[in-house]
Amino acid sequence: MENIINQQEQVLMHTYNRYPVVLDHGEGVYLYDINGKKYLDFVSGIAVFALGYANGEYNNVLKEQLDKLIHTSNYFYSEPALAAAKKLVKATGMDRVFFTNSGTEAIEGAIKLARKYYYKKYGKADSEIIAMEHSFHGRSMGALSVTGTKKYRDAFEPLIGGAVFVPYNNINELKGRISDKTCAILIETVQGEGGIYPADPEYLKEVRQICDDKDIVLILDEIQCGMGRCGTMFAYEQYGITPDIVTTAKALGCGVPVGAFAAKESVANALEPGDHGTTYGGNPLATAAVSKVFDLFEQEQILSNVKVVGEYLQGKLLELKKDNNSIVTIRGKGMMLGLEFNIPVKDIIARALEKNLILISAGTKVIRFLPPLIIEKKHVDEMISIFKECIGMNGTNK
Repeated sequence: MENIINQQEQVLMHTYNRYPVVLDHGEGVYLYDINGKKYLDFVSGIAVFALGYANGEYNNVLKEQLDKLIHTSNYFYSEPALAAAKKLVKATGMDRVFFTNSGTEAIEGAIKLARKYYYKKYGKADSEIIAMEHSFHGRSMGALSVTGTKKYRDAFEPLIGGAVFVPYNNINELKGRISDKTCAILIETVQGEGGIYPADPEYLKEVRQICDDKDIVLILDEIQCGMGRCGTMFAYEQYGITPDIVTTAKALGCGVPVGAFAAKESVANALEPGDHGTTYGGNPLATAAVSKVFDLFEQEQILSNVKVVGEYLQGKLLELKKDNNSIVTIRGKGMMLGLEFNIPVKDIIARALEKNLILISAGTKVIRFLPPLIIEKKHVDEMISIFKECIGMNGTNK
């Protein structure tokens, strides 16, 4: 394992601080390294492997498609793309879909669509997008431009421009920054990298009304919080609203690189042939995966499981908070939960890895819980047992 790690560090760019583990395979909610060590996974590839590892039906669909056709180009039609698009349209409540290779590309497409909508309406290319402070939308130049964390942007200025940042969940600040140039408001329904902060219900409803009144495009980023992660297929369903554009990725393909942005007809029609494109996006292999993911979500009653086991997980974390002075609060929805500490969590995560539990942070003081959506209560109990050891709990800390 050490030999592989050392060699990889010599040939790949050092853009990640990786865990010192070489993973080999997975099964259900567990991962195994090349030495056979078994890990309980509460990260699921950063909210990607919703269906867990080595799902036989999912794998068989991909194998069959591999033998038929992996890629053509978007100059042709395909049955998998049609099936996936119809299921995504139904799940989102949108009318049209554009498939991408990643969440970042989905954000890029959403930005372009909103700007083109404004351009067609006013004949001007001076639009602005209001985005949230502490948001995270990706690392490409466009997505970075609307990411509300300054440290990610500084070294890469000048970015695309036209981004205005306001505090999350603050309607008065938002109203104060709207102008005649505002083409879109971009919000993560639940902020992920920013620390697991859900949108306030009244705030999001009022933003929707503002967008309706002023003909501003509402973009909801559900790349991490969507696809069942919060207990409904998309988190905005819990707020009684729909966006004009929604972005999705991660669990959309459950491991196959695929993302999408979907939009209402009135907005989607702004894009014309030549305005946007992708070589690999929406190819038969990726869309076969997407189509099967939707089938398995229904077949395995994933949403019901998220509600039941997610509530159980939250309850167990609340019990930990009662017994440990270092835990400040717990936030989130379903199986997208954040446990905030008053100390840095880096060492806790390292100790967990030593004890065969995979966790991840959201900032320096928040541990994110993003398990596969198929976990059972017994897996929560297993995680809690290990986690207690990692935060120094032998009974009580108070």
